[in-house]
Amino acid sequence: MDRSLRLAVVTETYPPDLNGVATTLHELVAGLLARRQHRLQLIRPHNGPPARNGPANAASQQAADRLEELLLPAIPVPTYPGQRMGWPALGSLSRLWHSQRPDVVHIATEGPLGWAALQVARHLRIPVCTDFRTNFHAYSDHYGLGWLRRPILDYLRHFHNAAHCTLVPTPTLRQELAEEGFRNLRIVARGVDTDRFSPQHRDPALRARWGAGESTLVLLCVGRLAAEKNLLTLLQAHGAIRARDADVRLVLVGDGPMAEALRGRCPEAIQAGPRSGQELSAHYASADLFLFPSLTETYGNVTAEALASGLPVVAFARGAAALLLRSGVHGVRVEGSDNAAFVAAALDLASRPEQLPRLGEAARRRALDLRWSRVVERFERELLKLLPPGRAGGCRGAESRSGSVLQVL
Repeated sequence: MDRSLRLAVVTETYPPDLNGVATTLHELVAGLLARRQHRLQLIRPHNGPPARNGPANAASQQAADRLEELLLPAIPVPTYPGQRMGWPALGSLSRLWHSQRPDVVHIATEGPLGWAALQVARHLRIPVCTDFRTNFHAYSDHYGLGWLRRPILDYLRHFHNAAHCTLVPTPTLRQELAEEGFRNLRIVARGVDTDRFSPQHRDPALRARWGAGESTLVLLCVGRLAAEKNLLTLLQAHGAIRARDADVRLVLVGDGPMAEALRGRCPEAIQAGPRSGQELSAHYASADLFLFPSLTETYGNVTAEALASGLPVVAFARGAAALLLRSGVHGVRVEGSDNAAFVAAALDLASRPEQLPRLGEAARRRALDLRWSRVVERFERELLKLLPPGRAGGCRGAESRSGSVLQVL
C-alpha cells in the first residue's frame, strides 16, 4: 500500500455530466490524487472544461500536476436522447500508451471508448480493471428494445470477462452477475460526501418557493427523468399521498426524455431541473421524504446522498438501498418488484410524519460510515493486486507531460 501507481482511467462520462458514474469517478480521481504520488491519465470525451482546472480538482495544485487528460470526440447514444459516448480512439490510445505506459488501465464504461481501451490494453499486455456500473441490458425493456436484452448482456459478459477483474458495488450484484457467467468479480462499495450532503443545508427560503410551509410534506426524487427510473410509480405514490393529505409537494430534480410526459401527467409536481453543488445539497436537505422507485440500479448514488442529507428513504431493495437501508430504521426497503407495494409503503410512511425526524437522524448516522477515503483505499488495493511485485510507480516510456490536456478533435 505504500506504492504509487501510474493509472489510466477511461470513461465515457465525467463532470460536468450529472449522473452517478460521473460523480463517483470525480471522487475517485480526486481521492487518488490526494494519496501518495499516483499519476493519472484521465481519458474521456470532450464534454466540459479540463478536470484539473474544474470542480474535480479537490486536491492541491501539486496533485493536479499529476493528472494528464486526453479529451476525445463524443458521439450520441442511439435511442437515449441527451446522452453521449466516447469515440473508439484506438490510434490515440495506442500512441499514448506506447509512449507513456500505465501500470493499470481502469475502464469505467463499456461504450466504444471503453471497448477501444480494452483492445489496446490487451494488445500491450497492460492489466485491466473494469467497473460494472449500469444495467444496460435491463434498460432495453423500457425503450421497446426488449429483444436486445440478451445480446447486450452477452456483450457485457464478453467485455468484462476480458479484463483481469470487474468491480461491483454490492454483494447482491456480484451474485447476480456470477449467475450470468461473469468472472473475477470484486466488491468495492461507493462513498458519499457527508459534508456536501447534510441536513445543515436545509433552506426555508427554498421550501417557500415550493409553496411548502413548516407542516408541508415535501417528497423528493433525484435522477434522470427517463423510463428506466420507473417514475410512473412515483406519480402513483404521490397521488395516493395527496389524496389523503393535500398539503404535500413533489419535487423532481433532474432532466431527461420523460420531462414533458411527467409534466402532463402531474402538472402540480415541481420540476427543478438538473442541479449540482450547493443547489443540489439544498434540494436534498429541504425535503422530508425521499422516494426512489427505480428497479434498474446497480447502486444508485442518490440513495446514499439522501441518507446523508437526513432523509428517510422508500426504495426497492436494489443497489444501495439493499445494502444500506433498514426498514423501520432509515425508511422502508421494498422487497421484490411490486409497484403497488412501493406505493403502499410510501403512503404508510407519509401517513406517520411524526416518525420522519427520527428516521432521518438514523439515516444520517448510517451515511457517516460511507467515507470516500475508505472507498478509495479499497479501490487502490484492488488495482495493486493486479501488479507483479515491484511493477508500480514507474513511468515507462517517454517523459510524462504532467498536468497536460491533450485534445483529439
